[in-house]
Amino acid sequence: MSAFKPKSSILLALVPALAILAWGGAAHADPKALAKVDGVAITEDDLSDALADIGPGLPEKLVGPDREKYVLDYLIDLKLVAKKAVADKLDQTPDYARKLAYFKDKLAMEALLGNVAKSASTEENERKAYDEAAAKQPPEPEIHARHILLATEDEAKAALKRVKGGEDFAKVAAELSKDPAGEGGDLGWFTKDRMVPEFAEAAFKLDAGQISDPVKTQFGWHIIKVEEKRVKTFPPFEELKDQAGRFVAQKAQSDLITKLRADAKVERFDTAPAAPAPAPSETPKK
Repeated sequence: MSAFKPKSSILLALVPALAILAWGGAAHADPKALAKVDGVAITEDDLSDALADIGPGLPEKLVGPDREKYVLDYLIDLKLVAKKAVADKLDQTPDYARKLAYFKDKLAMEALLGNVAKSASTEENERKAYDEAAAKQPPEPEIHARHILLATEDEAKAALKRVKGGEDFAKVAAELSKDPAGEGGDLGWFTKDRMVPEFAEAAFKLDAGQISDPVKTQFGWHIIKVEEKRVKTFPPFEELKDQAGRFVAQKAQSDLITKLRADAKVERFDTAPAAPAPAPSETPKK
C-alpha cells in the first residue's frame, strides 16, 4: 500500500525510515553497571546505545545473551583504545576536531527530529492523515478474471467455441494462451485502470461467470472470463495505523527542515554539475 508518502525527500538524505526513533531506547533512571574499565563504568544504557549503533551490522545468528556479550566486549575495547588515543593526544588533531563537530551536529539533529516526530505522532494526526489518504482513493469496482491470448481472430473464435462447449477455461488457457504469465490465464484481481482500454471495457461489462467474445488489443486477441467481482475499499485505520504514524512523523520532520532552510541564509560554493556534452554530429559520407 503506497497511500502515505513523505511530503519531502529531504529526510531521505538525513534520517533513514525514522531509525533515530529507536536510538538506544529510553534511558534508565539509575543504569546498572555492566563492567568497569580502569574505574570507568559501562552501563546498561551504554550497551543499549551501542546495540542501536552497531547492532544492524552484527551477524543475525548472534542473538540474546551472546549478542549483548559481544557488544559489551566491544565497549570494553572501545574504552581501552579511546584512552590510549587520548594519551597519544590524537584527540587534539584538526581531523579529530572536525569529525567531533560533525558527530555532535548529527546527534543534535537526531535528538531534535526524534522529539518532533514523537510530538507529531498522535492518534488524532494519524487519523487525519488516514482520512486524507482514504478520500483520495474512493471505492472502485475490481474483478478477478482469466484470459486466453491468441494471435488471430480465428484462433480466438476456435478457443471460444471450446470453452462455450463446456471445456474448462483454465485448461484451454494453459494449452493455447500465448501469455506465459498466470496459471490457467489467471490475471488475479485488478481495477479498470490496470488494463489497456479495449480489454478493460470488455472485462468490466461482464458478470461473474460470463465469457467475452474475442477482444482485440495491441497484444492480440483475448477471450476473457470473469471469475468474481467486488468493490475495492480502502483498508481500515487499524490496518494502516503504523504506516500513517510513519507518514505523520516524517512529514513533521520534513516540514521542520523546510522551514529552517527558508528562515536561514544558506550560501553554497560547490560547482554546478557540468552540462552533458552534445552528441557528436555525423558527417555524411561522400
